[in-house]
Amino acid sequence: MLNRGKKFEKTKNLENLKLSNKIPCSHCQLEFDPSVMIQDGDLYFCCNGCQGVYHLLNDKGLGSFYEKNNNAILTSPLQNYADSSNFDSPSFYDKFVKVNSEGFCEISLIIEGIHCSACVWLNEKALNKMDGVIEANINFTNNKAKVIWADDVVKLSKIIDMIRAIGYNAHAYDATTQEVHVNRERKAYYLKMAVAIFASMNIMWIAVAQYAGYFSGITQDIKTILNVAEGILATPVLFYSGWVFFRGAYYGLKTKVVNMDLLVATGALLTYIYSIYITVMQRGEAYFDSVSMIITFVLIGKFLEVLSKKNAADTLDLIIKNIPAEVKVIKNNTVVTCKLDDVKVNDIVIVSSGEKVLLDGEIIKGDGSFDESSLTGESNPVYKSVGMNVVSGTTSIDADIYFRATKDFKHSTLSNIVTLLEAAINKKPKIQQIANKLSEYFSSIILLLSLLTFLGWWHYCGNFETSFMVAVSVIIIACPCALALATPVATLVGLSISASRGILFKEAAGLETMAKIDTLVLDKTGTITVGKPEVIKEYIYKDFDKQLLYSMVHSSKHPISQGIAKYIKEQNKDIAEIVFDDYTQIPAKGIKAKYKNMEFLGGNLKLLEEYKIYIESSTQETSFYFVIDNEVVAMYELKDRIKDGIKELIANMRQSKIEVVLLSGDHKNITKNIAKEVGIYNFMYEQTPQDKAEYINALHNENKKVVMVGDGVNDILALASADIAIAMGSGSDIAVEVGDVVLLDDSLKSLNDTFKISKTTYGLIKQNLFISLVYNSITIPLAMAGYVIPLFAAISMSLSSLLVVGNSMRIRYKWNKD
Repeated sequence: MLNRGKKFEKTKNLENLKLSNKIPCSHCQLEFDPSVMIQDGDLYFCCNGCQGVYHLLNDKGLGSFYEKNNNAILTSPLQNYADSSNFDSPSFYDKFVKVNSEGFCEISLIIEGIHCSACVWLNEKALNKMDGVIEANINFTNNKAKVIWADDVVKLSKIIDMIRAIGYNAHAYDATTQEVHVNRERKAYYLKMAVAIFASMNIMWIAVAQYAGYFSGITQDIKTILNVAEGILATPVLFYSGWVFFRGAYYGLKTKVVNMDLLVATGALLTYIYSIYITVMQRGEAYFDSVSMIITFVLIGKFLEVLSKKNAADTLDLIIKNIPAEVKVIKNNTVVTCKLDDVKVNDIVIVSSGEKVLLDGEIIKGDGSFDESSLTGESNPVYKSVGMNVVSGTTSIDADIYFRATKDFKHSTLSNIVTLLEAAINKKPKIQQIANKLSEYFSSIILLLSLLTFLGWWHYCGNFETSFMVAVSVIIIACPCALALATPVATLVGLSISASRGILFKEAAGLETMAKIDTLVLDKTGTITVGKPEVIKEYIYKDFDKQLLYSMVHSSKHPISQGIAKYIKEQNKDIAEIVFDDYTQIPAKGIKAKYKNMEFLGGNLKLLEEYKIYIESSTQETSFYFVIDNEVVAMYELKDRIKDGIKELIANMRQSKIEVVLLSGDHKNITKNIAKEVGIYNFMYEQTPQDKAEYINALHNENKKVVMVGDGVNDILALASADIAIAMGSGSDIAVEVGDVVLLDDSLKSLNDTFKISKTTYGLIKQNLFISLVYNSITIPLAMAGYVIPLFAAISMSLSSLLVVGNSMRIRYKWNKD
């Protein structure tokens, strides 16, 4: 489609007109009579569409595409698509467009017509050059594009117009309808394979007669008849079943990328032409059977790749596809059916036994068991009653409940999971970017080696047929597809397994980074411990109104404050809150408040020392002091339960040679006791948020790669400083926002699994790259040496791709057994 980079000289154009009476279109290269052409300076176009695309691509700085295209004939850019203005409608935006935290619009699109990495390159370049487009990232494994744009600068319809203008089309990704598109593609493959297999089986019967005649004797007339019969059967296999390879090769050449499709199409077509020549000239051996079998085996391999890639990404599709569109809500004391997106915060939602919870909320009526396995991977039902929270994405087993929505659907846990998975799949790990670069040049090198092989064999033996077939074998046996598939399939499987176990990676690159980590930094409260300290002792030094203390701690989200609030509430069911005149939370220390000319402090010894209040303390547990007008009136001892799975985690870290560090805001004795109990030798105590962040930065100065795990507001700085930040799902919203990985079930088993899945996935990626490189380094020299015929080359190439895909799927089978 694009700029040839050089304009035709006007005098030369006139000479060409006189000689041929036809001139080529400057865009599509089709030749027409000058009278029907549109002249644009020194350029000529056959239609407005070609003229528009030509200038569009040059204006966007994509004119080099014409040079990459090497003057190939292009298809017309004009197609009868639906009006793109529909993409700007409010209803479309409500359903498919999200607004991210920075205020930009975001959508997932399926790009139709993508056949190779060249197509991905062209679409990404064209979109990223548009004013207002912030990001355009396309995943080659599923043709899904994540596009982020400023809606006040460019409308979505203009983005769609750009995609269509460069020869592709796009529709919004919708898991409920995506299956229709997948089935359509699958049926097309079925039909192509059916034709190829039927023709190949019949060709092989004819080939039996050919080979039998070769040994027992056969006249040239009979051989020619058999060759013609094979040629008739091979023709639909090559040009119908194999059309997908010709189409992929064509789109690759448009962007000057030599891909696997070009290798297959070139090898099969050259063999087909050579076989026709042999048949017409009635001498030598025809290879129509090889043409048919090459296309058949490679087509079967490609189809299995499509199924495998779809299977790897099924987790996301299944989550979205199973989301009902409506829920039951109480409006004006009447139960009504309401669209999911129309439910507002504080609306009362009804969930019956067997139904899925689609919004986050707090139960106000009813109780029962819930299946949370789809989020956490934990198969045991969880009992919940009034006052407890329900999470979107879980399923009621036997509960009929009413709950008050605490978030709308766009901000719900289920919606966030979908968003995180989509973002993770679209982000490419560094190792994948390297593999993609290698595969870009791989096919070009193979074509060059094939040419050198042909020349070498012709010089060596002087036999055209032998030289030609050896060169064809070199073209066919090479497999850049295995190299291109090495990373994305393994990554998709790893993300899918993680999601099924309640582990959400925000970027696929996180899998690679996690596998290279050498230091694990853990927060204490909410990470190593359950995060819900309980009061074990109460010391009252002077009578006071507990309503004051309850109001102070109930307004804080800190686990210690919540533990004391729960303790006081259990003793005084009817206690109520008061509103302080002034209320300030002091990170890592406690709370300061004022009420009716009285000053209150609540917190640890560090807070008391800051206000020059000194008290002796010998407790080995977490302590909370309540101070009124600089006098300590009460002290509470609290103890937090250590989470299950900590010892297994520490053992796995030692085995993996990963150093474990405990950073805690608690005082020395408590931190030391916890560290000793769980087996952590390196720990820091009385750490402020700044101290934690500085510690991680110090580790970076030692070239350490750090994972930080936390759940509270006081962990945000440390999480932001780490190479990988892991947030507990029940932690503060901002901690979850900062985290690169979110553990939905808060368990240390999931944290342990995160490391294992990352290492396994990264190991499989390296294995796949090794398999691909070893395969090519062995088979290509064998083919060049003449030890592989084209038929076996086709089988070998398909098997190499399937081997890479199959190796990637091993992680799924392994974790399904666990």
